[in-house]
Amino acid sequence: MAVLDDLSGFEFEDVMEDVFRNLGYENVRQADRTADEGRDVIMEEVVDGRRRAIIVECKHTGTVGRPVVQKLHSAIATFDFGGPKRGMIVTTGRFTNPAQEYADRLQQNDDPHPIELLDGEDLREIADEIGLDLYNGRIEILCDETLRPHDPAVNVDAAVMEAFRDIENIEAADLPEPHSAVTFRPVVAVTADTNAVFETSVGVIHRINDRTRFVAHAERGQPQVVDEDVATLVTENLHATVDLDAEQFGEVFADVEERRFGQTQTEYKEWAVERLQQHHTTTVTYTGDNNVTYDKTCEPNRSDISVQSIEPVYLPEVRHTTDLQEYIYPYEYYAAGPSRVTAEDGIHRCLHCDTSGIDETYTYCSNCGAIACSSHTKTERLEGEPVCTGCAVTERFSLKTKYFYDEENLEAFREEYASMPLHEKAMENKWLAGGSVVATLLVVVGLLVIGGII
Repeated sequence: MAVLDDLSGFEFEDVMEDVFRNLGYENVRQADRTADEGRDVIMEEVVDGRRRAIIVECKHTGTVGRPVVQKLHSAIATFDFGGPKRGMIVTTGRFTNPAQEYADRLQQNDDPHPIELLDGEDLREIADEIGLDLYNGRIEILCDETLRPHDPAVNVDAAVMEAFRDIENIEAADLPEPHSAVTFRPVVAVTADTNAVFETSVGVIHRINDRTRFVAHAERGQPQVVDEDVATLVTENLHATVDLDAEQFGEVFADVEERRFGQTQTEYKEWAVERLQQHHTTTVTYTGDNNVTYDKTCEPNRSDISVQSIEPVYLPEVRHTTDLQEYIYPYEYYAAGPSRVTAEDGIHRCLHCDTSGIDETYTYCSNCGAIACSSHTKTERLEGEPVCTGCAVTERFSLKTKYFYDEENLEAFREEYASMPLHEKAMENKWLAGGSVVATLLVVVGLLVIGGII
């Protein structure tokens, strides 16, 4: 306990706030530090369906005597709460016998405001239960739960097979088995309340009463808030987690990686509070009693922000790669059983331009393996099958460009074209042939010139 004893009173209150939140208490927040009136931490619990307030006094060192217990008992009585109330005193040290006797007597007499005492020995036991690092006074992340990396009712590559169904000219039977990998990425789901009132001589000029919930990547470095779709995926599936069993998932995925939480739960709480302070800070314009207009920056205090919960969980990031001849197609998404949010879609994307997205039409080129948009997909003249502009061999016939799989096909069509009657050659450019009689005659004349007939 020596290191905890070295903390300041405020730092010890921060630690205990995290401890109580991890023990399952609700609406845990610190009292205003400028005038706490003996109430360092305030929180709530539900007993037999009824909500009860708990007023906590934190003593981070030394011996706690009877006067401290009596003072808290009085503070409980004056605390404004529409329901039952009780007290708690926590200390890294110990309680004197008179202090313990006073608290015991409140319990025995069924006092409406009983007080629970937690000493250094109790804190050690709690620390073991919730993963409190007594060496730095911070709550560590203890998490072995993950969202489901795949839907057990279907094959692990069902999502990528579904994506390929949108591509024309390719059958499921033609697709090789993709390489499937999963990375379990740590995230934290944070729920926090911000309640602040800003007053001047003219009265209240601004209020904040907001509950915020967001999800952040929790690997090394600064936490990063995830996109809204990913946050919804996480929060809607927190009730359906499974054990992160790397060996079990290794039977499904070719590669399995588990990343570590980069910071302590306490540090994520501090980051969340700072983020909400910045988010809610605003400048308010108001008119004073002297009819002069003023601008006031309203920034909530740390004590105005109460972090209700920090829920750690692993978010599976699944990546499939499919090899098709010359190309590799990645398909990556965040998974929660049958639900997923796409992170990278290399299937619905033209390899020859910037066209992408599921609203476009894409065609597979069996000649080279490319997936191309309609602007870069042509019909192979000799075989009548799709070919992309990236691999096609071209030559002009009847003043129109024709596309071929290779030089062999091109040479075969040259021979076929040479033996065509003039009217069939003219039809190789249907736009001109069907445009007008004059246009058709021009094409025929051109062919005669090219053929050396005139």
